[in-house]
Amino acid sequence: MQATDGARMLYLIKRKPETVREELVAHWFANHMPIVIEGQKAQRERGALHAWRYIATVFEAREGQAWDGVAALWWDKPLPQPERPFGDPPTDSFQAKAEPYLPWATREYVVMDPRSTLEERAPTTEPAYPNTRANFHKVTFLVTTKPGIDFEALFEHWLAIHVPNVRDVMEQVGGCGYVVSHSIDPQAAPYAGMAELYFPDRSDWDAYRDNIRADGMEQWVGNDTLVLHASMEMVGIP
Repeated sequence: MQATDGARMLYLIKRKPETVREELVAHWFANHMPIVIEGQKAQRERGALHAWRYIATVFEAREGQAWDGVAALWWDKPLPQPERPFGDPPTDSFQAKAEPYLPWATREYVVMDPRSTLEERAPTTEPAYPNTRANFHKVTFLVTTKPGIDFEALFEHWLAIHVPNVRDVMEQVGGCGYVVSHSIDPQAAPYAGMAELYFPDRSDWDAYRDNIRADGMEQWVGNDTLVLHASMEMVGIP
């Protein structure tokens, strides 16, 4: 399977203990995203390295959940780890509400492109971006692994065996998007990879769970793999 060119940099976001979840999302959309959009536009106009797509997912709130959302930025090549996490110290109101965060470099495989079916809610008077898209049910897997595994074997099985299995069931139940991201440096990354499944409705996710069958991934995947739900994405750079 052909990977998307470049690197998909992921930024897992967690609010500070004193921050209300809705407060985090408001500052993310209204204050932080426009800064990122303008910054990448300026980089592009100077001919410098820049992100050419920027999408953020806001996860549904659940008790004890590890993450509130994830930002994805697509670049022509992986970015190095900064000396300090972003937000340490904060440079805008969003970073003041969020825990400091680090980039996670991944290689993306678009199995079923969700952009072909998801509808953006275009504004009428405001700037086109940031924007939102909703009216879907998204399930994000943050994949952990068992100790001492062979990551090359995992990734090979994931693409050759697991992806076709999931794709077949997604098509059977009416799924509308399926994207897999593999860690470029899995030994140093927070997770081995991320899988995103999009459905028109939560009931389609229920149908998926009823129909999916084990295919051998369980020999590598850890029991603490996270399953996070969402019904909205924020679009910064389409």
